[in-house]
Amino acid sequence: MADMMTLIVYSLAFIGSLAIVLKGADIFCNNLVSLGKSIGISEIVLGCTVSAAGTSLPEFGSAMISVFNGNPDIGVGTVIGSNVWNIAGILGITALVAGVVRTNKEELKRDGLMCLITALILFGFMLVSNSLTAIMGIVLVSAYLIYLWRLIKTQQKHSTTLHVGNPQEGKGNLMHVLENEDSTKKRSTKKSILMVIIGLLSLIAGAEVLVWGAVGIAHAANISEMIIGLTILSIGTSLPELFVTLTSILKKRYSLGFGNILGSNIFNILMGLGIPALVLPIPIERLSVNLDAPVLIGITSLLLLLCINKNKEFKRYGGLILVIAYISYICLRLFVFV
Repeated sequence: MADMMTLIVYSLAFIGSLAIVLKGADIFCNNLVSLGKSIGISEIVLGCTVSAAGTSLPEFGSAMISVFNGNPDIGVGTVIGSNVWNIAGILGITALVAGVVRTNKEELKRDGLMCLITALILFGFMLVSNSLTAIMGIVLVSAYLIYLWRLIKTQQKHSTTLHVGNPQEGKGNLMHVLENEDSTKKRSTKKSILMVIIGLLSLIAGAEVLVWGAVGIAHAANISEMIIGLTILSIGTSLPELFVTLTSILKKRYSLGFGNILGSNIFNILMGLGIPALVLPIPIERLSVNLDAPVLIGITSLLLLLCINKNKEFKRYGGLILVIAYISYICLRLFVFV
């Protein structure tokens, strides 16, 4: 009877938190887009920066806590596994559900290639050392700053384009009309910022409870700890990315959703590993060198190849390929590379 009650509690927590995460993702995406419009920032830049960093907070926060406690047990493999899931799992599932994920040439050249280059840099470090050192951390953080500089240049170009061909008109308009518009814009911006924060907090808190409920149900069903670790726990830390990406794509906010995944992967490696490495060496598992890193490079390359077509998009068959690739990776992890 007690076991049944425990299972019911875990199940209710799982269902309730799922509803919270879904609503949080909806609030976050809608208001992030509204915020971008009010302050003149494009969706792809928002996706690669604010959304990517925000949805990566669970992984980044836990990594920093471990490091400052003198126990850098994050491991490079944890970050790589999360990045493989982001591309093969999240984008694959999103394409299966939405039917199509669109991007453009600029996003592929800048963000897609940066995602691949980031993985190659990390793999190079892994081949020459058994841990990420402070010097390597400096290189990773510096690479992220260069990437941010490129995004800023893109935003400046975007803002300039928006204002070209819009010379000042109606100089005779009343001053109080302009002041009212400015006041309305400020209130709208403040509200959007508040709702973005509320949506993000709902995402993170809901994801934590969702994972707790899923782990409880798995234990009740006598599922092994290894399977729980490789599936529920590793996927659970990326739930914010999953729901934000899926919600964005379903709302046809393709740049926000696609940028969120690419930006998250770039952030996870360059900042999620770079900053902790400045404090303490981050261990590199041999399995990560032999399997995880090559798979990440292969999955990232596969994504870019799927998007190289006339419309710069991949459809359900592409999503199916990515999901099959992820399942194959998990099977290798479970049954071959043990």
